[in-house]
Formats: sequence, C-alpha cells, structure tokens
Amino acid sequence: MEATLPRDAAPLRSEPSAEAPGDASSTAEGSAAPETVARDTSDRTADTVRPPTQATPSARPLRKAVGRFMLGAGKHLATLGIALVAVLISVATWQHYVTAPWTRNGSVRVQVANVAPQVAGKIVALRVGDNQFVHKGDVLYVIDPFDFEVAVRIGKALVDQRAADLEVKQAEFDRRRHLSNLATTPEEQQIYAGNAAQAKAAYEAAAHQLAQAELNLKRTSVTSPVDGYVTNLLLRAGDYAVTGVSNISVIDSNSFWIDGYFEETKMARVCVGDRAEAQLIGYAKPILGHVKTVTRGVSVSNAAAGTQGLPSVDPIYTWVRLAQRVPVRVAIDTVPPDVPLVSGMTATVTIRQPSAGDHQTRFDRFRASFVDPVTDLFGAGQPPRANCLQATSQQRPEVEAIPYSREPPVPSAQSIAPGLTPGIDASPRLP
Repeated sequence: MEATLPRDAAPLRSEPSAEAPGDASSTAEGSAAPETVARDTSDRTADTVRPPTQATPSARPLRKAVGRFMLGAGKHLATLGIALVAVLISVATWQHYVTAPWTRNGSVRVQVANVAPQVAGKIVALRVGDNQFVHKGDVLYVIDPFDFEVAVRIGKALVDQRAADLEVKQAEFDRRRHLSNLATTPEEQQIYAGNAAQAKAAYEAAAHQLAQAELNLKRTSVTSPVDGYVTNLLLRAGDYAVTGVSNISVIDSNSFWIDGYFEETKMARVCVGDRAEAQLIGYAKPILGHVKTVTRGVSVSNAAAGTQGLPSVDPIYTWVRLAQRVPVRVAIDTVPPDVPLVSGMTATVTIRQPSAGDHQTRFDRFRASFVDPVTDLFGAGQPPRANCLQATSQQRPEVEAIPYSREPPVPSAQSIAPGLTPGIDASPRLP
C-alpha cells in the first residue's frame, strides 16, 4: 500500500541507506518520488492561479506602503484645510473690524421744542405731567387771563367809539361835497375831508389794538408746537411765566435720528443714500435707515488764531495717531415695535451699500468679503465711489414751519355802527 502525503506537506527527501540497492524499502521510496514531485508542481500551479482576493506575501508590503502614504497625505490635506479656514476667518474678521464702515460710537438724537410763553402772567393751570405724550395744539398750561380779557373789552369799546365818529364825519364830508359853491366853500370842504380822514385813521388804529388784545388773550393758553413727550418738567401751578423765557420742553417724536461717528479711514465706503443698520445696546433687533448727510466740517485745534492773528500750530506729534471721527447722520426708516427710541442711547451703526446682496453674484460677494480687504491691506483697494456725497447739495432745502397768527381784516365802520346817520348825506330840499 502506497503512503499518501497531504497537500501542505513538504516533499520527502530520500536518505542514503546502508541497505542494498535491491532492498524493498528503497524500492518503495523510489517509486513514491515521482508522485511527490507531481504534487509539488500542482501545488505551485494552484498558488499561481489563486483568486486576487487572497494577496500573495509579496503584495502585502506594497499595500501597507500605499496606506501609509494616503494616511500621511490626508493629514497634510486636513492641516492645509484648517489653515485655509483660519485665513478666511482672519480675512473676514479684518474686513469686519478694520475696513468695513461700522462704528460702536453712535447715539440717538432728537429735536426738542423749548416752549416759552408770549405773554407774562401767573400760571393758574398746569395740564400735563412729566414724560406725558401730547399732540400738536394740546394746552400745556394756562396763564391768568383776567388782564387780557379786560384789554379786549376796552378795545371793543374803543372800536365802537371810533367807528361811530368815523360814520358821522364821513357823512358830513359827503354832504358838504354834494353842496353847491353857494352853500359851502372849498375851505370848509377841506376841513370836513380832513376830519373824515382823521376819524378813519383813529378807527383803524383801534381795530388793530383790538386784534392785538384778542391775540394776547389766546396766548394765555400755551400749547404744544409738536407731537411728542414732555420732558424734565419742573413747572408747577402758581409759577410766574416770563415772556420769552422757556419753562417747558417737548421732545418731537417725529424728529429722531442717529448720529454715527466714523473713523476717517472708513469714510471712503460711506455714501449718501446707503442703507444703514443701527443696533441699540440691550436690543437684538436693528433699526433700519439710510445715510442722509455727512458732516463737512470738524473743529481743528490748530486753526485757532494766535499772536498777531497767525495760526497756532501744536508742535507735539505723538507716535500713535488716532483717526479723526466724522459725524454721519442716519435717517430712521423702520423701528421694531419693541425697541424704544430714547435720545442719548448708544448704538452700533453699520453701513450697507444699496446693492449689497441684491444684484451681486456669488463671486462679487466673495470678492467684497475676502479679496477686497486683503487688497486694501496692501494699499491696492478699490477707489471711492464717484459723486458719493454730492447728493446732499442736490436735495431741496427742508422748510419747517408752524402756523402763526395773522391780523384779521379791518371791518367797515358801517358794519359796526349801522344806521347811525340816516339821510345825512342827502341833498337839502328847497322850501
């Protein structure tokens, strides 16, 4: 019976034996050798045609080398990506804090109407309270009207007197004018004409005085000239109101605006009409508006006149030169419902160009956010926009006016004293 070797077993080598060549054991080993050689050959052939899923020992180091290369390349790419993101964040931060037109130095401003009485007298009624909202024309306080009512009554009586005198003298003049030369003389007609003219002047003067007395009586009720809030009220009933001396202040609720004080290094990006956002401290929602005007002058200390009228220039120049601040007025367009406007509040003002985000492509927005700040850093930024601040001179001047008193027309004397001289201007009848 022949011995069967496993497929994995190595081929057996015949050892030299001391037995005779004709021994049976050597014959058996000799007969098994060809079969062993054939199996070894078949095993090598099988290893050669194995499927690619089973890597040969020679391919394993190559795969490990490729894996190590890919791992190292991935780490380098990740490091490069992180560095690129850091650069972009740095550029965006630079653009926001250094080159973008924005400032934390902004404040809410408002117009205040300082109300002063036009007549003097004791205040007998105070009809408003501190921080109360009032409408235009509402009565703030009342001055004692007694003296002014008396003046109106006297004026009316004087007007009635002057009207009656004018009627009589005008009728006498008209009668003398229609008489013949035999009944009157030219000198007499001149006298009656002069009397009528004097009576007319006296009547008109009395009518003007009455109009002034009636107006002063109306002025005893001091009213608000604007819609707004009464502020810092220190007035009380019983105080004496002096003509022309302000004693009450009303904040005009329709006149709020925001002043932003921008560094001169950022003024190249600020133009009249640009969209603006102002965020008050403590409130998340921004106030929307637009740039209305840009101040064209800031006080310069070196411009003060010195000895002999010559300019006094400060010779001290510090190493750190701070940029000048330029006031920019922002008109308010939209105010969130839950954001109150209080004069003096601090605001962060950011200027947005009108076309930002509306008609720009992605490349334009990327260039404006990341490329332009870098070019500005090296002095190759975009030039300022043309005619940036000329819109101010093209605007019509704003005219603000309030109603004022007008003198009423002088009524005729006949309407005040009718039927006083019936038939006095008729021609005399002959007997």
